Amino acid sequence: VQLQASGGGLVQAGESLRLSCTASGSNFNFVNMAWFRQAPGKERAFVAAIRWNGGHVYYADSVKGRFTMSRDKPKTTVYLQMNSLKPEDTAVYYCAVGNGILSSLQNAGLYNNWGQGTLVTVSS
Repeated sequence: VQLQASGGGLVQAGESLRLSCTASGSNFNFVNMAWFRQAPGKERAFVAAIRWNGGHVYYADSVKGRFTMSRDKPKTTVYLQMNSLKPEDTAVYYCAVGNGILSSLQNAGLYNNWGQGTLVTVSS
């Protein structure tokens, strides 16, 4: 599976962005599709994940109420609608797929395919 993320950019605090990530290739047997982010000098951090078949979505506490993850199964695409952006949301955002169990959704090590990342910069 190849993942292509897009939609990043430079916005001001309080504004919105929508990221997209499309899976292509073969072997679409993954269980989870997720967004992680990595800010300069920090470790990669979980943002949100969706259980691909059931559609349930899980969020990091830091983005609950501001970010919404959704999926378009026929297009094998996920979206991350980011509202009320804050400077601390500045990071490279990565999408990933994996087959971990529910309790491991936030574990980056259990995702086996990653997209190239898209940069989100939020100015104050």
